[in-house]
Amino acid sequence: MSLDKTPTSDQIKRVPKALLHDHLDGGLRPETIIEIAQQIGYKKLPTDDPKKLADWFEESCNSHSLVRYLETFSHTIAVMQSKEAIIRVSRECAIDLARDGVVYAEVRGAPELFTEQGLSLDQVVEATLEGYKQGMAEAAREGNKIRVESLLCGMRQNNRSQEPAAAVVKYRNKGVVGFDIAGPEDGFPPSNQLETFEYLRKENAHFTIHAGEAYGLPSIWEAIQICGAERLGHGVRIIDDIDFSGDKPKLGPLASYVRDRRIPLELCPTSNLQTGAAKTYSEHPIGMLAKLRFRVTLNTDNRLMSRTSMSNEMSECVKSFGWKFADLQRVTVNALKSSFIPFEERLEIIEKVVKPAYAVISAE
Repeated sequence: MSLDKTPTSDQIKRVPKALLHDHLDGGLRPETIIEIAQQIGYKKLPTDDPKKLADWFEESCNSHSLVRYLETFSHTIAVMQSKEAIIRVSRECAIDLARDGVVYAEVRGAPELFTEQGLSLDQVVEATLEGYKQGMAEAAREGNKIRVESLLCGMRQNNRSQEPAAAVVKYRNKGVVGFDIAGPEDGFPPSNQLETFEYLRKENAHFTIHAGEAYGLPSIWEAIQICGAERLGHGVRIIDDIDFSGDKPKLGPLASYVRDRRIPLELCPTSNLQTGAAKTYSEHPIGMLAKLRFRVTLNTDNRLMSRTSMSNEMSECVKSFGWKFADLQRVTVNALKSSFIPFEERLEIIEKVVKPAYAVISAE
């Protein structure tokens, strides 16, 4: 079968992709940051050369420290404080993802971060959705069809999660499909926000939780068993509950639960290399977790900070783990199955977009 073949880089670029874990404020074009900074008089950028700025972001994030990695966001957040800037960034996000072959994306952002200069939470959400709408239309004109939905984040170190959670319910069916908490894990366990998650469950709203990125199994356990997370944002540290000392891997109780329940892992390998969750791509747990048939999805996290794309992540998996078309299709279908849109809409993208395109491209 043609799905058993190894894809070329050109074929990887062209296959349909689905993305569940991508931060809006981590995917700006360097040129856009510089232009908006000049317009608003923001003087703190390390350089006004786009190539050097892209280098600076990547180098700053190669520190193997999640804390330092998160610090780079001060610049992107600073240039996203007006309605016009948010619309532009969101529009360009949709266009850039579509050009990379992404057909479905859930892009997340914390609205509270963009209210420093007077915008209300609702204005931030509405500007973001308007930007995605414009970007989807522009992408379609370029011949790239994409559907972009929004996830709203609370910041775990702040105490404002109830506001974005209420906005998730308010803007449900208008482009917002779910909730997340982001920010530093250590010292800010998911259970701190338990009231918010209980509210979302009462409202039948979807949510994922950043867990098991910089902090280990207790964070994953809390996210699932205390808070009721439907997906794990990263979740890479579930590997710590698997014993590789014998003839075959032996799953601990939490790893077994995650696999048995088909709880999706929003894995972001390049980002994890930067924050120290793995040393090299070939040592990243995604290869083993996919082999053990966890519900693995492949993601970018922060395209600017990691200087990555979905095509790049797929190419690295092909290179490091010998993935074939079948493996790339599996993680794409996994992502769509795990998305927060209605079931029949997920199926339509899988059956009418993903599988037909993989069949044609892999047969070349």
